[in-house]
Amino acid sequence: MELINNIAKAHGGVSVFGGVGERTREGNYLYMEMKECGVINEQNIVESKVALVYGRMNEPPWELG
Repeated sequence: MELINNIAKAHGGVSVFGGVGERTREGNYLYMEMKECGVINEQNIVESKVALVYGRMNEPPWELG
């Protein structure tokens, strides 16, 4: 987490992580760990330098209701 946070802050960028299908569980664990470490700041989301993208394996996004 420290490496992700330091690289994003040093270079002014944003890290993006994607998970599809069974990997969304691991993505949720990653999200919780990033919150605990302060990489994701829910109180001031603008300061967070990470985006997590989740998707379902069996349906395209435009068919979800």
